[in-house]
Amino acid sequence: MSGESLIEAYGLTRRFGDTLAVDSLDLKIHDGEVFGFIGPNGAGKTTTVRMLCCLIAPTAGTAYIDGLDVSRSEEALMIRERIGLLPEVPGLYESLSAYHNLDFYAQLYDVPRKVRKERIESLLRKLDMWDRRDDLVGKFSKGMKQKITIARALVHEPDYLFLDEPTSGLDPEASLTVRNYLLDLKREGRTIFLNTHNLDDAARLCDRVGIMKTNLLAVGSPKELTNMFWGHTTIVDLRHISPDMPEAIRSIPGITSVRQEGRSLHVDVTSPEDINPTIVKTLTSMKGEIISMFELKRGLEDVYLRLMGRDNR
Repeated sequence: MSGESLIEAYGLTRRFGDTLAVDSLDLKIHDGEVFGFIGPNGAGKTTTVRMLCCLIAPTAGTAYIDGLDVSRSEEALMIRERIGLLPEVPGLYESLSAYHNLDFYAQLYDVPRKVRKERIESLLRKLDMWDRRDDLVGKFSKGMKQKITIARALVHEPDYLFLDEPTSGLDPEASLTVRNYLLDLKREGRTIFLNTHNLDDAARLCDRVGIMKTNLLAVGSPKELTNMFWGHTTIVDLRHISPDMPEAIRSIPGITSVRQEGRSLHVDVTSPEDINPTIVKTLTSMKGEIISMFELKRGLEDVYLRLMGRDNR
């Protein structure tokens, strides 16, 4: 991932009447980055994508794609040529076959006939849909339609890919196919903006994640966010905890808090690698018999719940 910012938003705001959907969003997404937006329904994720893709205009502020201003109607067409979009609703032509849906959209982007043919076959094979290329889309399941919509977003080889809930409502097999394909796109260095409720997808696919609830509450890599809001917690299970053990552990430099839960000590530390050996030495010197010791693993779900006011401690 290079340091060049190719998608930028400054004070991006959108109101619908008295409802504030997106409030003063400042954001930079870099070349080759997979950026994920997570947040509850109504958080402004889809509205942000629609503004970046020039489908609706901002109420205030603006954003740039490759230096082109989404607020300027004369630059909107140039932006649309550079992007691929998987919207909330697929909007496919159900009376056409899978192949002809893709061929139609490729023609709209002036993709040459020979290139269209090769690209459509490649996309359908990667998404396990080549054998169904001549079937009418109207007969497809939701998962199959989602795959065709992803292929449609890529058929003109866009520079930027915007995906709104790409695995929503899919069965496990279809979700796995889509997820693996997105990982392939990531390895190719594609710049991808991903809206998702699936925190596991966000953790596995995204270089950075923004947590949204009208405002951008936090942004960073999954690891950075976890460390930012949770830090490191070492759990020590002991055969027996004497009353003076928690206080002795609390006095060790680099320990921010100690909580006793049954026969376990939950110790918040600044650096497990440096401090855990001292914890062991202190407890054994007090004749503490350690049964097990491990670092409590936190993830995006824990960060998300804390920011949403539902601390899952």
